[in-house]
Amino acid sequence: MLNDKTSESRAQEREQAEPSEKGQPIPRLFLIGAAALVLWGAGYIVLSGSFGRADLGDRRTLADLAGPAPGAATTANGKQLFTANCVACHQASGKGLPGVFPPLDGSEWVTGDERTVANILLHGVTGEITVMGNSFKGAMPAFAQLSDAELAAVASYIRAEWSNKAGAIKPELFEAERKAGTRTAPFNGGAELKALTAKAS
Repeated sequence: MLNDKTSESRAQEREQAEPSEKGQPIPRLFLIGAAALVLWGAGYIVLSGSFGRADLGDRRTLADLAGPAPGAATTANGKQLFTANCVACHQASGKGLPGVFPPLDGSEWVTGDERTVANILLHGVTGEITVMGNSFKGAMPAFAQLSDAELAAVASYIRAEWSNKAGAIKPELFEAERKAGTRTAPFNGGAELKALTAKAS
């Protein structure tokens, strides 16, 4: 009997103690930091005020998001529009590419009749055209997708840039030419453009 008890106690000694969880309190330093962060956030919200700049995302109103009303006047940058749409062919210098793309600098088409410039931009030109005594045969796309203000801005820019000294063109001219025109194809070279000018006079 004694031997049985001795064997049992030795077997128990070989067993590992049952695992148990000990309390691990959150470090005080972390609690202080978290509390300070919460207090700073609350103070920031209270002190920042309820009004601010409308262009900051959270404070934009429905009117800000709607943008300008249709037909509202917008300021267009002629130089930027020229760079985005025209510079690849006519070059930043306005000199074009000899035998390929006509120059705008000194061009009689650019500095001439305002209606001609407006219609070139609205409808484009294909075929042969003579610019400053040199013949060019190619195609210029229409830019009717631009607004009247944008077309006026780019037209005014090229009429006053480089050696050109022509006056600015108003958006109302493009608006009038859109309404009056029934053309659905580009002008067939310089001959049709001259006919347009002749009708005006």
